[in-house]
Amino acid sequence: MPATTSLNVIILAAGQGTRMKSALPKVLHPLGGRPLLGHVIQAAKQLKPAKLIVVYGHGGRQVMETINDPDIHWAEQKEQKGTGHAVDQAMGHVDDESTVLVLYGDVPLIETDTLSQLVYEAGGENLALLTVHLDDPTGYGRIARNEHGKVKYIVEQKDADSHELTIKESNTGILAVNGGKLRNWLGQLENNNAQGEYYLTDIIAMAVRDGVDVRTSHPETEAEVEGINSRSQLAKMERVYQRQQAEALMASGVTIIDPARFEVRGEVEVGRDITIDVNVILEGKVRIGDNVTIGANCVITNSEIAAGVEIRPMCVIENAKVGSGCIIGPYSRLRPGADLAGDNHIGNFVEIKNSNIGLGSKVNHLTYIGDTDMGSGVNIGAGTITANYDGANKHRTTIEDNASTGSNSVLIAPVKVGKGATLGAGTILRKDAPEGELTLITTKQKTIPGWKRPKKTK
Repeated sequence: MPATTSLNVIILAAGQGTRMKSALPKVLHPLGGRPLLGHVIQAAKQLKPAKLIVVYGHGGRQVMETINDPDIHWAEQKEQKGTGHAVDQAMGHVDDESTVLVLYGDVPLIETDTLSQLVYEAGGENLALLTVHLDDPTGYGRIARNEHGKVKYIVEQKDADSHELTIKESNTGILAVNGGKLRNWLGQLENNNAQGEYYLTDIIAMAVRDGVDVRTSHPETEAEVEGINSRSQLAKMERVYQRQQAEALMASGVTIIDPARFEVRGEVEVGRDITIDVNVILEGKVRIGDNVTIGANCVITNSEIAAGVEIRPMCVIENAKVGSGCIIGPYSRLRPGADLAGDNHIGNFVEIKNSNIGLGSKVNHLTYIGDTDMGSGVNIGAGTITANYDGANKHRTTIEDNASTGSNSVLIAPVKVGKGATLGAGTILRKDAPEGELTLITTKQKTIPGWKRPKKTK
């Protein structure tokens, strides 16, 4: 594309998607944790277009609210009258001197490099089509060429004759062309076809008639141009997408034990020499440092994992920070606001929420730590609970450096355990525990002589 020509991108996203059998607009169904339309927008934005226009229809308000992007121009297609009609609804935002790229909101895996080549082929003066050769082109429009190999027209399957149905080169619907030419041809479209719709593909024959060079380019893989119209197709493309994510991570130095049992539902930033076991799910924005191991069946969401961390199986980590050298799990849950300074041991059936855990502190067994500021070198005994909620408000607990709590202690916030303090097993702490001292509940143990266990009455 010449440097002087701006790019306008139109994304068609008005379809209802009746085969999805869903109240959710088709383009909002998730692929890899992101709406289908979101994938297309991301690919388009990498081209740095002057304008990005989305044509909406079914569930329009929900689509706009979900995407919520101030850089997008929205155009409504109130009636579904075909692709040509849909593009025409966007033309009020299009600059005649621009190159216009037409994309589809239900074709999520299109690559930016493929689009860049297509725009280059358009060159500001030509019409460029993205075509693909399919063994089974059923459902696709066919590319008809003359004896010199030049494109003559596109025929939709329902309008094709027996000869045209044998053509394997298929139309993806994605094209690039000058905005002014596109506006002129859209005004000449007619709907005298089997569907009674205004086909965008009819502009190809108009371009040939007007002496415009029609060029073609092709995607690297068929998956790039596959549309999604059913839940079965969505599941198929999910597997393709997840394999792509796994391959990219492995290429950057990550060992994935089984790429077929691994999911990325967001954006992942990784270091080197990371090992990920089976059935791991990474959601949102996840950052993983060097030499991290993640055990089987873990879910990590919007979190930072520093270097040298070992995450054992069955852990859930959400909106948390894990410092270097930590050992997490198995069966640990780090909830939002959990911030581990480093070299921490967080063991089985431990839950931490909205708490700062100091360097080297250990919370190993059957424990809940919530709304707590914990110093370094602290040891939390099994079954310890910070009772942070009074039924209306949350309160914080402070546990200073080198303190230790005995098993089954309950710390009723707001309360402080002083530096080096020790709590005896079973302590219910309602007042601050002084620095360096042992605090415990002194209740007398009693045995009842001759007591008999009750028996069930027949």
